[in-house]
Amino acid sequence: MAEIKYEVVKHIGVLSEGNNGWKKEVNLVSWNDRPAKYDIRDWDENHEKMGKGITLSENEMQNLIDLLNNN
Repeated sequence: MAEIKYEVVKHIGVLSEGNNGWKKEVNLVSWNDRPAKYDIRDWDENHEKMGKGITLSENEMQNLIDLLNNN
């Protein structure tokens, strides 16, 4: 399996923290040298290990914000 390359370009904030110290974060992340996208997932404190998450384009993130603001 090919190694996945990532870079946390900008840390936006923490949504929650689990008992194990991992934090559910919103970040801008570049995956495999591609342009950074919004990313929501659990990370260990050193950003070396991660859980499953979701990656959103800028347009998708704006649509999500609009949906949440309208409900």
